[in-house]
Amino acid sequence: MSAPTIPETQKGVIFYENNGTLEYKDIPVPKPAPNELLINVKYSGVCHTDLHAWKGDWPLPVKLPLVGGHEGAGVVVALGSNVKNWKVGDYAGIKWLNGCCMSCEDCELGNESNCPQADLSGYTHDGSFQQYATTDAVQAAKISPGTDLAEVAPVLCAGLTVYKALKSAELEAGQWVAISGACGGLGSLAVQYAKAMGYRVLGIDGGDEKAKMFKELGGEYFIDFTKCKDIIGEVVKATNGGAHGVINVSVSEAAISASTRYARANGTVVLVGLPAGAYCKSEVFNQVVKSIKIVGSYVGNRADTREALDFFNRGLVKAPIKVVGLSTLPEIYDKMIKGQIFGRYVVDTYK
Repeated sequence: MSAPTIPETQKGVIFYENNGTLEYKDIPVPKPAPNELLINVKYSGVCHTDLHAWKGDWPLPVKLPLVGGHEGAGVVVALGSNVKNWKVGDYAGIKWLNGCCMSCEDCELGNESNCPQADLSGYTHDGSFQQYATTDAVQAAKISPGTDLAEVAPVLCAGLTVYKALKSAELEAGQWVAISGACGGLGSLAVQYAKAMGYRVLGIDGGDEKAKMFKELGGEYFIDFTKCKDIIGEVVKATNGGAHGVINVSVSEAAISASTRYARANGTVVLVGLPAGAYCKSEVFNQVVKSIKIVGSYVGNRADTREALDFFNRGLVKAPIKVVGLSTLPEIYDKMIKGQIFGRYVVDTYK
């Protein structure tokens, strides 16, 4: 097979300051470092983290100027001089964790995302909102040949993140898991992973359309927070004592704190969503007497990635996606800000 022709310039969305104009324009195609792949990105999911990066919501400063995005799925078109176990033409995915040192204590223990030297796609490293992007070959996700790249893109962050969160809850088959924010980009996948892992799924979200989506995804019990006057009481009643585990993917500080009240005794509250400046407020008496655990769950490691993709490959999870052009990214961010996202937006980098 002849080597692919790689252009000097490409289309991408870039911003030069936080909250600055999102410019859809011609930008240079990056050159892969010795440890990197150059991937021709076909599709990229759009994550709430991308919005936070653009707005500068978090205490970790972003690279500026920045091309965002970290759910990129595409084809390898070039290899750095030190890359092994990849070849041109392979399908590959760009994840939030672009690279890490692989030698510190966290990396040795498999906690690669906690590496002090972690390089983050679409945050400290130009990401997947462009037609060509680089990623560390060790952390790049291996995607099976023939995979629908638009469908798999959200699994590279949303799917991986909620799968890791469900593992962090340490549940057993048949136990109840409550998913707060059940029908957004993360929640819609969390419902499916939870069902595939054998858990009973209660979802909390707002609106009749989301109630319908939740049932279509296989969820068992839905609570509409726009209608329910006592969410805590409703969860406890529906689960006969409280949820064994709670996955908080909503970006509501009040919802996060409420989850500590409807968790079952000896249950686990998992924090995933990252609303800017938020705190998880838990009443100490309640937490101690009920022996509730509150844990944070970041993105998964390479093994978690392989496992999360395996659920997708077997047809057990499928993100509800809407494919639009990369040039519409500012409109997607506006919908995120207004809470109008159902499922996951995926951008076609060639539109």
